[in-house]
Parts: sequence; C-alpha cells; structure tokens
Amino acid sequence: MAESVELPSRLAILPFKNKVLLPGGIIRIRCTSPSSVKLVEQELWQGEEKGLIGVLPVRDAAEAASVAPTPMLSSSGVVTDSGERSPKAPLATSDSQKLDGKNQQELIQWHTRGVAARALHLSREVEKPSGRVTYVVVLEGLCRFSVRELSVRGTYHTARVSRVEMTKAEIEQAEQDPDLISLSRQFKATAMELISVLEQKQKTVGRTKELLDIVPVHRLADIFVASFDISFEEQISMLDSVDLKVRLSKATEVVDRHLQSIRVAEKITQKVEGQLSKSQKEFLLRQQMRAIKEELGDNDDDEDDVVALERKMQSAGMPPNVWKHAQRELRRLKKMQPQQPGYSSSRVYLELLADLPWEKSSEEHELDLKAAKERLDNDHYGLVKVKQRIIEYLAVRKLKPDARGPVLCFVGPPGVGKTSLASSIAAALNRKFVRISLGGVKDEADIRGHRRTYIGSMPGRLVEGLKRVSVNNPVMLLDEIDKTGSDIRGDPASALLEVLDPEQNKSFNDHYLNVPFDLSKVIFVATANRIQPIPPPLLDRMEVIELPGYTPDEKLKIAMEHLIPRVLDQHGLNSEFLQIPEDMVKLVIQRYTREAGVRSLERNLAALARAAAVRVAEQENIVSLGKDEQQLATPMLDTRLAEGAEVEMEVIPMSDREITNALRKTSALVVDEAMLEKILGPPRYDDKETEERVTTPGVSIGLVWTTFGGDVQFVEATSTVGKGDLHLTGQLGDVIKESAQIALTWVRARATDLKFMAASNLMEGQDIHIHFPAGAVPKDGPSAGVTLVTSLVSLFSQKRVRADTAMTGEMTLRGLVLPVGGVKDKILAAHRYGIKRVILPERNLKDLVEVPSPVLASLEILLAKRVEDVLEQAFEGGCPWRHGAKL
Repeated sequence: MAESVELPSRLAILPFKNKVLLPGGIIRIRCTSPSSVKLVEQELWQGEEKGLIGVLPVRDAAEAASVAPTPMLSSSGVVTDSGERSPKAPLATSDSQKLDGKNQQELIQWHTRGVAARALHLSREVEKPSGRVTYVVVLEGLCRFSVRELSVRGTYHTARVSRVEMTKAEIEQAEQDPDLISLSRQFKATAMELISVLEQKQKTVGRTKELLDIVPVHRLADIFVASFDISFEEQISMLDSVDLKVRLSKATEVVDRHLQSIRVAEKITQKVEGQLSKSQKEFLLRQQMRAIKEELGDNDDDEDDVVALERKMQSAGMPPNVWKHAQRELRRLKKMQPQQPGYSSSRVYLELLADLPWEKSSEEHELDLKAAKERLDNDHYGLVKVKQRIIEYLAVRKLKPDARGPVLCFVGPPGVGKTSLASSIAAALNRKFVRISLGGVKDEADIRGHRRTYIGSMPGRLVEGLKRVSVNNPVMLLDEIDKTGSDIRGDPASALLEVLDPEQNKSFNDHYLNVPFDLSKVIFVATANRIQPIPPPLLDRMEVIELPGYTPDEKLKIAMEHLIPRVLDQHGLNSEFLQIPEDMVKLVIQRYTREAGVRSLERNLAALARAAAVRVAEQENIVSLGKDEQQLATPMLDTRLAEGAEVEMEVIPMSDREITNALRKTSALVVDEAMLEKILGPPRYDDKETEERVTTPGVSIGLVWTTFGGDVQFVEATSTVGKGDLHLTGQLGDVIKESAQIALTWVRARATDLKFMAASNLMEGQDIHIHFPAGAVPKDGPSAGVTLVTSLVSLFSQKRVRADTAMTGEMTLRGLVLPVGGVKDKILAAHRYGIKRVILPERNLKDLVEVPSPVLASLEILLAKRVEDVLEQAFEGGCPWRHGAKL
C-alpha cells in the first residue's frame, strides 16, 4: 500500500524522457548510459537493503515550449541511447551552479513531481568484447513525491523530496464525501464494463476483476491508467492529480475512452468481415459464371480485359495525382458488372487515360537550318519574309529546345499555303503534326470537352488530337481560328486563352478528363483569313505573320514546279500523256482565275488532267498486235490442257517503261488555246473589262480588301430628276454610307472651285444614285472615300476617269486623304486586273516595302495628301476645274 511506504528525505533521481511511471505501475527498463549505470550500482545493486529511487519525467525545452506550461525545473544534459537524459554537469538549480563546458549540452526541463519506485527485479550484463556493463531493472511505482531541491552526486542526480500523497486518515475522511462515493461507483462500473468486453477476447482478465474488490479505488485509478497507452501530457496530468476526486474523474474519462475505442473497432471488424463475406460470395459466383461461359464456348472474359487495361494504365506513365485518380476509377470499374449503365462510360474513360501520351515524346534530332530552308523553298515558292521568320523561329529552338516561343498565327487569303507552312515546321522539327479545325466551332466543350455527367460526353478536340498522334510534343495547327463563334454554350475563343498561354497550359484541365494535362511541350500554330474577328486577348497571345496573295509570275512558277506534277500524279498521268505549256498556264491565270491563292488555278489544271484521263481510258485495244506479229498456233497446247498435262512457262519480266510504251497508242496530249476554251469554257475575265466599264462619266475604280485578298471595286454614279436626295445601293454597311455622304458634301462645298455649272445649287431638281456592283456581296469600310468623290466629280463634270487608274483611301470633310490597310493585297489585285496606275494615301508609302519588286516595277504608284491630288491624277489632263465643264 502506498500509505505504508516510508519515504526518505533524499532520493537518487532516474530521469524518464517523455514517459511517466504512476503509482502501482510496473515498467522494465535497460540502463546503458554511464550515469544510469552508476545510479543503479550504487543505489540498488550494492545496497545492503532494498532501496528506493525516484523516477522523474523530463522533456526537451523545445517540446515544453509547444505545450501548456507545467511546473518544471531547468537543467542541461545529454540524451543517452536508452532514451534517458544523463546529466554531465552541475544543474541550474536554486544554488545557481555553473554548467560544465566539456560537452556541448542541450537544455532540458525536469518535472517537479515524480514517483518513488522500488526494484522488483535486477540483472547485470557485461557486453563482449567491449566489457561495457548494463543493467535491466523492473521497477514498481509506489507513491508520489515533490522535488524540493535538485543536486548532483557524481554522475547522476539526487533530489530532496517531500511526500504529496494523502495520509490514511485523510483518505478515510475523504471516502465519506458523497461526490467521491459517486465517482468511485462510476469508475468501477466503467472499469467492470471494460473488463467484460475484454473477457470476450482474452481469458486472462479474471485477476483484474478481483482487484476491483481488493484494491482501494484511488489506487485502482493509477493502476488502470498506467496500463493504457495515453499521451505524455495526460500522464503528467494524472501524476499531478493528488486530489482523489480529480484523479478518479480523469481515470474514468481514460477508461471510458478506451472502452469506446474497443467498441468502434469491433463495429469496423464486423463490417469488414461482412464485406469479405460478400466479396467471397461474388468471387464464387464469378468463378461459376466463368465455368458456364467456358462450357458454352463464350471466351469473352471481361475480367481479362480489365487486367489488360490495368497493365496498359501502369505503362502509360501517368503523374502521381493522375494515377491515384485512375486507380480509384479502376476500383470502381472492377466492382461493376458489364451490364450496368455506367460500365461502358467508365471503361472508355480509363482507356482514354491509358492512351494519352503522358510521358511519350517525339525524338528530336539536331536541327539543320540549311535543310529546313531547302525544304521550305521546295514546298513553297516566294514568301521570302515568311520563310525567314520561320527560320528564325527554328534557330531559337535549336539554341534553346525548351524555349517558350511565340504562337505563330499565319493570316492570309485562302490557298496561299498557311496550312502547309505549319506542316513544314513539324517536318523540320521532326515532330508529328496534328490539325485541329476550329471553323464554325461555337461550343466551348469542343475545346475543353464535355463533363462526364452528360450522356455521350467526349473529350475536347485538343485531347483527341494528342491521343491520335500519341506524343505530347506535336506541332498542333489551330486552323481557321478566326471563324470561332459564341452562343449560349460558351465562347471557344475564351477557352483558347488558357491553351495558348505558356503560364497556364502546363496544367490544362479538360472537363472530360477532370485531371490536369501538360500542354507546355506542344508547339501551337494558328491560321486565319482575317485578324478582325479574333478577340484582342487571344490575338495578344499570338504573333501575326501576314501571307499576301501571289503575283501572276509567282503563280506561274508554282504551277510549273508544284501544281502540274501533283495534278498529273493524282490523276494517274505523267508528261507522256499530258503536256501543259507555260503559255497556256499564263492564259489560265489571266482569263480563268483572279484570286490571291492558287486553289482555283489547281482546279482548272485538274479539269485539263481529267479530260486527258478520259482520252487515255477510252482507248480500245491499247496493246494491239503489230503487222509482223501472228497468232500463236495452239492445237497441241489445247490438247495437252484437255488431257490435264502440265505446261512449262517462262515469265519474261517487263520494265515500267516498256509497259508504258505498250500502253501508249498515240502521242501526248498538248494543251492549246482551243482546248482551253473547249474544256474550261469561254474566258471568265478579260483585260479590257476595266476599259469597257469606264466608258461614261460617273464611273471610277476602287481597290478593296476581302477575306480572299485584294479586289477591284467599281463605283457608278448617275443623276435623275428628283428632289436632291442621295440613293445608295449594293448591300452597303453604315461606314461606307457615311463615306458617300461625306464625299457628296465635299463636292457640294467645292462646287464653285471645281467650276461646275449651277454650282450655287448643285442638287436642285435632281437626285444622285450611287451603286456598287456585285450587289450580293456585302461591302463596308472607309477606304472607298476617294473613289466616291472621284465618281461624283466625274458625274458633275461629265469627264471620264482614266481606265488604267485605281485608287484607295479614306477622306475627311476637309479633303484630307487618310491611310488605309491591306495596301499590299490591293496593289496585287490591281496588278491582276491589268491596272497601270494606283493612287494611294501619302502616309501609306511605308507599306510599299512589302510589295514584290516586279509588281512595283509594272505599276505607277501615285501618292495623294489631299483629295485635290487624287482628282489631279484620276482624270486625263488633270483636275476638271481647269476646264469649265458643263453638267
């Protein structure tokens, strides 16, 4: 009994790091440090009678700072291999003794309360060959004490202590307290319930029941708590609980918590056992189903497919977070039957995860810029500036392969080679090429994919493209990026902001995948016909490279070097069947095509090839016998075949040239002008068109820009009897209507200067009607201002505009000519139409640098700062105000 223990005034102290020995508790320790070995030898091993030692909890100062403050004594020491703290120097006690400087020591804190303990068992061991002595001690806690003073005796600590346990008389008096009696009953009931639960699992708890009746309840509290694995802070709190009510309350809480944890563990065990039974039942049924399928000859085993899918997923190289998500989905798939509704969608989803190139990349060889330039020259004629920019892009890639280069956006009319340029970049980088068409895309899900909650959901086009090429670093072409729309289903252009941003696309999140995918290794190239429809934030993420239309000379070179060989090959012909002279190609360009690109030219050449193919295919008896060749006499051969005899034959191989010569019956078809009109029809365009249309006053020639490149626009004006109104026709936009009103106002304001008859009242009794031909084509923009004012001046002066002169430019009310865009395409259009003189705003002089030199050499470029300069150049002999023209 603790109250019968005679506690000496001074005890040798054995420190316990982060561990507490409670009264009634038994603990076995191994002493290996020099200080603890010395303590056991002097106090327990060599003692004549069984002595007592004090067990005092200690903790690191760093640990003590992170918990609630408790009474502690400060000291310094070294941690030994036994987990005890061995003091090597005088302690920082009330005597203010100095620290020993021999070793670098660590600050510790000693608890002010401990437990006196006696040795129940003591054994001595000598390690070989080192001869080091160690002790194994079994200690029993007896009673609590409080440290009054801590000092050092040799290598270990001693302390002056005082008893803190209640005396027998105090305990007897306290046991009469009704609150303590209630706590005692509650503790015993909880302890009995715990013992009953443990009896179902263990057969060694019978003696514990006896303790409930024999041992006083305040001792039982320490014994029960000492047997549980609780935190160090709870152990300290229990050690400091001298009051019986507090001690019983804390002990009841610990026992009840342990009881509840056992009950929860039992519930979990029962649940797991139930699931195991269910799984065993399912396994048995699956085995029976497999046996039935084998008997029926049905070898479709979904489980084998799932195993193969799992192996495929393991070899896909998914990132850890994606792999964790895929495993969760795979476990869900294994629990489902193939007949269940969600089985197919889950399987398709996992197959997509397994097919995506998470780590697979194309092997890039060292870039050869010379070979890349040769390839670009072979694939594309002209486009010097564009090809130079691509070479610069490739040079940067060669010096820094992981560089985050700009997203190139090729802008130009159809048929100028935008898509093939992107393909050439992929070939130069030795990367796979994938094309994503964005024309007409209005649903954001086409970019980001549909969420898997929808029926028929699919991943976005980007993820599908990566799955198709099976590498994570292809060259991806975003074709027709200017033709995306937006509606209630979202804005695809906004979704592309994340795709084309190098800082965001490394974790691109497709709604169908629902896991991030790294797009930072993909090289994006975009194409567009116009810049205006592209949203500014999206345009800001791209570097625009404009591809203008081709000149007639460039078209001729492209046709002779690229188009004709390709067309002949596509139709199974060669130059021995069809020959298209260079002069005929020029006629096709001049009379049958007026476009910026070469697609219409290729279609016309294909029409010629089809005509030649029909001529060759209709030839009968292509391989005919010559005059000197005779039929083989075969009566003997027929007899042998009838008797079933074998006939020896020798096969004489023929070369492709011999076969071609044998098939060729007539000479090659050479295209001439008559054949052109027979196959392609009458010429669609005539060089005399502009001259014929500008035969009367009031007609002028303007230059406009369209999505198909530059074009020529005629403007016609006439006057009729009326009330002085202005009529505009030709499917015109608001801007061009305003330009017409500005032009008329300027002419009326300058009527006197222009020396028109009836200048004071120019519109009296007549209406002005201005028409833009090709009324089915929408027209808008300010660049027709100078063309409109020229047409009106021509009408009022009754003087014709020069047929070889075209113009473009925006005008103001004050007569200034402002610069316009698309100058290069407009000049090329004028060149195609046979225009000889072009009037441009003076501030567009800088844009002439981009125009090919041969085109500039064939044109006379006239610069205008004011409208008067335009009129001076547009009329034969100068501006009409120099001649008193009559209406």
